[in-house]
Amino acid sequence: MPALATAALLLPLLGAAPSAAVAPDAPPAPDRLQRAFAAAAAEYHVPQSVLLGVSYLQSRWDAHGGAPSVTGGYGPLHLTDARTALAGTSRSHHGEGGEDPRGDDARAPLRVGRPSEPATAPSADLPARLTTLTKAAGLTGLSPESLRTDPAANVSGGAALLAAAQRELGEPLSPDPADWYGAVARFSGAEDAATAASYANDVYEVIRTGERRTTDAGQRVTLAARPGLAPDVSQLGDTGLRAASAAGTECPRSVSCEWVPAPYEEFGDGDYGNHDLGDRPDSQRIRYIVVHDTEGTWNGVLNLVQDPTYVSWNYTLRSTDGHIAQHVKAKDVAWHAGNWYVNAGSIGLEHEGFLAEPDAWYTEAMYRSSARLVRYLAGKYDIPLDRQHVLGHDNVPGTTTATIPGMHTDPGPYWDWRHYFQLLGRPVEPTAGKKSSLVTIRPDYDANRPAYTGCETAGEPCAAHGSSEVRLYSDHDVTAPLIKDVGLGTVPTTGVNDLSSRVSTGQQYAVADRWGDWTAIWYLGQKAWFHNPRTSPAAVPASGRVITPRKGLESVPVYGRAYPEKAAYPADVPAQAVSPLPYTVPAGQKYVVGEKVPGEYYYAVTFDEASHRVVRGEDQYYEIQYGHRVAFVRAADVTVSAAR
Repeated sequence: MPALATAALLLPLLGAAPSAAVAPDAPPAPDRLQRAFAAAAAEYHVPQSVLLGVSYLQSRWDAHGGAPSVTGGYGPLHLTDARTALAGTSRSHHGEGGEDPRGDDARAPLRVGRPSEPATAPSADLPARLTTLTKAAGLTGLSPESLRTDPAANVSGGAALLAAAQRELGEPLSPDPADWYGAVARFSGAEDAATAASYANDVYEVIRTGERRTTDAGQRVTLAARPGLAPDVSQLGDTGLRAASAAGTECPRSVSCEWVPAPYEEFGDGDYGNHDLGDRPDSQRIRYIVVHDTEGTWNGVLNLVQDPTYVSWNYTLRSTDGHIAQHVKAKDVAWHAGNWYVNAGSIGLEHEGFLAEPDAWYTEAMYRSSARLVRYLAGKYDIPLDRQHVLGHDNVPGTTTATIPGMHTDPGPYWDWRHYFQLLGRPVEPTAGKKSSLVTIRPDYDANRPAYTGCETAGEPCAAHGSSEVRLYSDHDVTAPLIKDVGLGTVPTTGVNDLSSRVSTGQQYAVADRWGDWTAIWYLGQKAWFHNPRTSPAAVPASGRVITPRKGLESVPVYGRAYPEKAAYPADVPAQAVSPLPYTVPAGQKYVVGEKVPGEYYYAVTFDEASHRVVRGEDQYYEIQYGHRVAFVRAADVTVSAAR
């Protein structure tokens, strides 16, 4: 169809008024996007279910107000225009803090610098997966600006790309969605067959199960389920994509994974990098999975993890298609969490993204790939799928009082924990009656939009955006002072990196009080209030176990690591201080228990593994949800009870 005819057909869907009788600022009808999918599918002869399925995997049908994703993708179809998205930007690495990534007092802090994102437009040799919007403009005759900013135009651009991919494969523009597997695989932009197949399999899973949701712009979109739909996967062989090897990786078969090893090398003065060799889980249990964001883009981040003088993590996940690179084996200890106790017992996942860019959104493809990886790791290493074992970096405690202010704050308030746990197969649901003594934080991500500042400029408001986090006040009033974190020693603010007075989806707390539409919880040794109206609850009732100080104790100390007592250390391993943080659990207060853990320390300060040792003591600890971050208390100091 000629470009002018295409534009004329889309005119009503693009928001242009057909006559003066229609108010130019009238809100769009809630089915406008659904009609745009139908129109684009008909125009380009793409099955509507395929177009809807691809769009869901890209963006869950959200438009994000025309803002680009972390990899320069725009609109419901995530049409990429990285050159425009990144031109003239300079990204500061929010959440980086000043932490020592190893967090081990037995050696000098590892202080590493990190380059900023480029301040100029990317070079001309961008991969095709980052320039699909330009091709869509050529196919549709629509302007790049409309493809970036208008959802209906964006949907048409995606349909045109799918149809073009189908023709390039020599396949007919069939009405049967089963005939479009190869085109969907090509649409992913993946450069290898395994990544493309993983992406296409996710799309067809969405089509089989169906989806229904209201988007960030209030559009109601439905994809009817097609159970039993079996695509022609043989088409993958015609895509011309290279074969990729997953050799050496520890990933489920349901994801695309490659081995990009982090170096274990000496680099002078007795120092080495960028991780420690170990023998987990035989030597010590893997208890945690830590979710990070990269604060950088894919290629740059992979360059960093291959630098022996830098830090390390176990896996990196790409935003455009969910592709995974593994860098450190699960048996070894990566330097990623800033707390040696957590590092020694965790696996770290870096997701391509930026904490303080609310509209630089994560794709559904990456969320799903990450969830599959986490389910696999949790099953293999017996890690509970809850928020005291699947941690954000922002939930990892400082090891000592001095380290608290420098701890990182990623992935931040814009990571969708509720959706993530749905994908993990552990949705955040009520587990007790309405008047339970515990709650699980669970706001509606899209509707929950607390104000934050400092995303681009200190003190300036961030763009309004859905959030996993709920704000805490010192009284049941939004004008009351925010809850203060004595460990930070600062006046609490609404800054995007200020964790003083925030709780996050999936975290559990003991109820301290109720007042109308407000609920108080025990938090950082204080009674902290959050707005929790029945019509739009920010939390759901929960059951679980809680600790409280043992009878006769006015309070008990709180720790950022569960280290053994001094007597447990052999003569050739320096004893590590059991240092309480500047927090306590006062008598009468209760905190939710994660699990009981042994006092444990992994001594690994030399390149030669011969001196590495796991030290365990007699002291036992309970991990608790204390504030925004988890913490530890000595088992001997507290009493544990069931709560409902």
